[in-house]
Amino acid sequence: MNEKNKILVEATPHFIPEQSAPEEDRYVFAYTIVITNAGDLPAKLLTRHWLITDANGKVQEVRGDGVVGEQPYIKPGESFRYTSGAVLATPVGTMQGSYTLRSDEGDDFNTSIPRFTLSIPRTLH
Repeated sequence: MNEKNKILVEATPHFIPEQSAPEEDRYVFAYTIVITNAGDLPAKLLTRHWLITDANGKVQEVRGDGVVGEQPYIKPGESFRYTSGAVLATPVGTMQGSYTLRSDEGDDFNTSIPRFTLSIPRTLH
């Protein structure tokens, strides 16, 4: 990856018990994402692509413009933080994906979102 377009992505998931209904196979998770521009050029986040997989192996694919209704412009050394959510039919699952960004030089590039686990408390050891 080019150092001028270096984007770091960190995810912190949380289970939301008050919105979940385990008896109906409904498990609601929130996740906070921090996107940090560790490169040399400002970049605008254009699109997102998620693969959300539950414990049954069912995959939901999500594509769309921006994140939480925004297409943030992130300058070198700055971060953008947002929180969103996912609903699974199982108490454990994973999410991973990528963002497409455009640098100030007009280059489009992808950065991966490392896989992270969605899990209700005390499910995984």
